[in-house]
Amino acid sequence: MSLNLQPLPIPLRQEPSGTIRVGNTRIDLEIVLADWKNGLTPEQIAAGYPTLTLADVYAVLAYYLRHKKEVEEYLRWGDEQAAAVRRRIEAVQPPLPEGLRARLEAARASREGQADVPAAAAEHDADAAGDAQGRTPASRQSV
Repeated sequence: MSLNLQPLPIPLRQEPSGTIRVGNTRIDLEIVLADWKNGLTPEQIAAGYPTLTLADVYAVLAYYLRHKKEVEEYLRWGDEQAAAVRRRIEAVQPPLPEGLRARLEAARASREGQADVPAAAAEHDADAAGDAQGRTPASRQSV
């Protein structure tokens, strides 16, 4: 018995912008590699992107492992391109008001730290609006 040992095509294509996509999808090579580097299995990656086939995920990972230096150079180039775009956007944006970023990050951390966000939000809404008698949280405590 013999197997038909033909080379398989690599399921990667490069867009005119330079972005490398997997198979006939719009999924970037960076996405598949980031998921894999973050511990996802090829099966989990394929399940997470219905347009990807498991065979394409394995083929992309095999290509990466055989051409790691070149792929890492491409990933660095992509990071540099993204940083350049970010700098151009930030250069034309007005500066943030003093302390806004810190307040936004604190609010996000507070929301993420609450186990029961809907209940906490409902309490906050009730406190902000006052109760049916128009009492605020402070005046309710004295009743």
